[in-house]
Amino acid sequence: MGRVDSSSLSSPDKVITTNIKLTWAVDFAEKTIKGTAVLDIKTLEDSVTHLVLDTSNLTIHSVQDFETGQKLQFQLKETVKPYGQPLEIKLPLNTQKRGSVAQIAIEYVTSPDASALAWMAPEQTSGKKHPYLYSQCQPIHARSIMPCQDTPAVKVTYQANVTVPQELTALMSATRMGNELSPTDATQRVYKFEQNVPIPSYLFAVVVGALDSRQIGPRSSVWSEADIVEDAAMEFEDTEKMIAAAESIAGEYIWGHYDLLVLPPSFPFGGMENPCLTFVTPTLLAGDKSLANVIAHEIAHSWTGNFVTNLNWEHFWLNEGHTVYLERKIIAKLTDEKTRHFQAIGGWKDLINSVKTFGETHKFTQLIPPLEGSDPDDAFSSIPYEKGHTLLFYLETLVGGSEEMDGYLKHYVKKFAFKSITTDEWKDCFLSYFKNKVSADILDSIDWDAWFTKPGMPPVKPQ
Repeated sequence: MGRVDSSSLSSPDKVITTNIKLTWAVDFAEKTIKGTAVLDIKTLEDSVTHLVLDTSNLTIHSVQDFETGQKLQFQLKETVKPYGQPLEIKLPLNTQKRGSVAQIAIEYVTSPDASALAWMAPEQTSGKKHPYLYSQCQPIHARSIMPCQDTPAVKVTYQANVTVPQELTALMSATRMGNELSPTDATQRVYKFEQNVPIPSYLFAVVVGALDSRQIGPRSSVWSEADIVEDAAMEFEDTEKMIAAAESIAGEYIWGHYDLLVLPPSFPFGGMENPCLTFVTPTLLAGDKSLANVIAHEIAHSWTGNFVTNLNWEHFWLNEGHTVYLERKIIAKLTDEKTRHFQAIGGWKDLINSVKTFGETHKFTQLIPPLEGSDPDDAFSSIPYEKGHTLLFYLETLVGGSEEMDGYLKHYVKKFAFKSITTDEWKDCFLSYFKNKVSADILDSIDWDAWFTKPGMPPVKPQ
């Protein structure tokens, strides 16, 4: 694999993680999560002596070989801003050769300042009685809640047992596997989860609070604090129609259930596409479904982003450009093609504003921005969303229209399912798919370099 992600200090080119099992205890008084992460690893080269993981503000208590109980030497190296501290673990001798596997158990505790976690006092919630916790791991904050290879280049399955105060509910970006009173403390309840589709670390998510739910479809429920759950159920009652529309374009929905969580007002995003449990802002509760395109966007991520993923954050447009494109196709299926074009015009205006904000020669206005030494959060804007969408809309005008791109989208998702890819891989796939469907002159006319690496507005404004 080689070092493919400048935003990660880990070494998945030498040793790769395939599964993580988490045992967590959520402590609202201390604002910490205490627990153990058991990482299933596979060694990819001979003579590999160390496993290197990403961490940020974690206190590591012990590391051991899970099967033998052997204590393993470890060292938290110096902080590299803004990426955290690499955790270097000496591998057991029998895990240092290519093809060998092991389970490494790491006991640790998070910091009250963990960048992925938002701890809310009861008065900050609408119910005013209970505290609330939610996470936001994208792009590089999963390392603040668990030692991991915190790069979208690595995908893992996971299981979790999460202990919380018994009057609260825990949810994760995974399938709920039931809950029970803690066998050692009657004031605590243990919630169990499994995610059997491999996901990148940025899609790990947890929420703990006084949550209620309503079923809104055959595979969907909405969760929130009790006072808004009925409003949320009405606002999002078209969720199943959107999932079905997306399936007709991109293929089968492979995640089982699709739930929505309406967070408290402090949640700083419109939505976050955590698998099985999309996080959304309560500002979407307009009463008339007028902001439903945000739900269509997060649903679309189930294919573009969560299933086929950018290899690193320089290729973020692969996640977001495709998802905006698919989102608007979903809305068109439920309304009409004019609505899709109207939304594209609005997106172009957002793009103009983002380019003006950065300056039209700024590197973060490139579709593939160079991020070496930069915090990916600093590059966040509408550019990967709208410049990416504009490229796909432009290509649609070249290859014969919307239906031709539908066929390509389904092919693209199927070809790269479960994988993390680069723009070059996407481009090769696109050209290969249309090679015998579109004239060579049309494909040769695309100025890929201008689209990918030139800053500022796109080289072409599609009609």
